[in-house]
Amino acid sequence: MELLRFEISTHRLLLKPISIAYKADIFREFTQEVTTYLYSEPSKKIQDTEIFINQSLLKMEKGEELVIVILNKDSQEFLGCSGIHKINSKYPRYGIWLKKSAYKQGYATETISTLNLWAAENLDYEYLRYGSDKANTASRRVAEKMGGKICREYDVINMSGKVLNLVEYKISKKQNSEFC
Repeated sequence: MELLRFEISTHRLLLKPISIAYKADIFREFTQEVTTYLYSEPSKKIQDTEIFINQSLLKMEKGEELVIVILNKDSQEFLGCSGIHKINSKYPRYGIWLKKSAYKQGYATETISTLNLWAAENLDYEYLRYGSDKANTASRRVAEKMGGKICREYDVINMSGKVLNLVEYKISKKQNSEFC
């Protein structure tokens, strides 16, 4: 599977592999506000963003994860990043973030539903995991629209030192699968 050649077009979006060409966009848009409910924290310098991109590309080359940029299909405007981590496992994990100006436009649901279809056709897994802070209702709705069912809840301290109250959803290929 050649992940570095991944590209999917939806009605409004273009999903393609992360690349160094988007380092300025990622650095500028991955803000403290955007990371409120995420494990990661914003990069303090653009070189850290570049390291993240290069590490993501290496993991994609090895077939370990898919990390993509989300673009407006017509304008090519950068909207955010998403991915599926641990793609060779029985329980891969979704990740997604959007820049603040892209909130509340359905881009997250469109991205995750597109990745969900791709994963069902290209990956061998039992179910996909989607984690969200309990308070992040918009993110939780994305998982629920995909048929996600809560399979566990736990707390974790993120890289900024904040406690996140995570709800992990299981998104199954099969509707009648057992919970995790």
